[in-house]
Amino acid sequence: MTIPALDHSTTGYSLPHAYWMARAAGLATLDADGIDAQAKEWGFDRSRYFESSHAMPFPIEDTQAYVMAGDRMIVAGFRGTEVTKIYDWLTDVNTPPVPGPANKGFVHYGFHQALQSVYPQIRDTIEEFRTDGQSVWFVGHSLGGALAMLAGARLYFEDPRLLPDGVYTFGQPRTCERLLAGAHNAAFRNRCFRFVNNNDIVPHLPPEPVYTHVNAARYFDADGRLHESMPLLARVKDGVKGVAADLFAPETDAVKDHHLENYLAAFEKNLANSR
Repeated sequence: MTIPALDHSTTGYSLPHAYWMARAAGLATLDADGIDAQAKEWGFDRSRYFESSHAMPFPIEDTQAYVMAGDRMIVAGFRGTEVTKIYDWLTDVNTPPVPGPANKGFVHYGFHQALQSVYPQIRDTIEEFRTDGQSVWFVGHSLGGALAMLAGARLYFEDPRLLPDGVYTFGQPRTCERLLAGAHNAAFRNRCFRFVNNNDIVPHLPPEPVYTHVNAARYFDADGRLHESMPLLARVKDGVKGVAADLFAPETDAVKDHHLENYLAAFEKNLANSR
């Protein structure tokens, strides 16, 4: 299968662009040299890597992120983490929410602290690299998806002249409560795309009703087909189908569906079928 090259002139949603944003989310797992080498291969001539250790009492030891820039596009990506490392954190109902970007609503304390450890440098780097009005994109998988959503929100809500062209997240957990979600949905309409793979457990955490999701979800079903929307009953039936298809897998379906490589495989299937 031939996948279209990353189009640096893109300004809106397309299936190939969503695929490339998923790959860019995965780039955050590399070290500085690995990110720089891949960024150059993709046509970005500048990149910068960020890492900050935490003093938080959480099982996330550090935040890792990067910014890469070319003549027409800038991408900021945030590293995800394994389900086993964040499950207890995301299910801890005693974790307090804290004020969100520009004091709009509230966010999960852990996400706020993880982003704060790198956000000022990321914001300043985007400002430094954006020399000719390049488009700006935020991407992340898992924990990185929560940080990407919050970083895009901070950029805009703290300076309304800076509205990102897109925020693409994959397996993102619930990140904020309804006030911030409402403000985000209004500001990022047709700019934020939150992908969920079948039974992926992480988008169901932290628990409702304190935390909720921002729009707009796109859903890969048990057969890997991408849906712009899916009614609740249909999703329940599809979830059962996903579990039944792999009853004896070494990982549960909920954990397996969270892996970024399975998101990428689903994108590739849809790209092949779209031709």
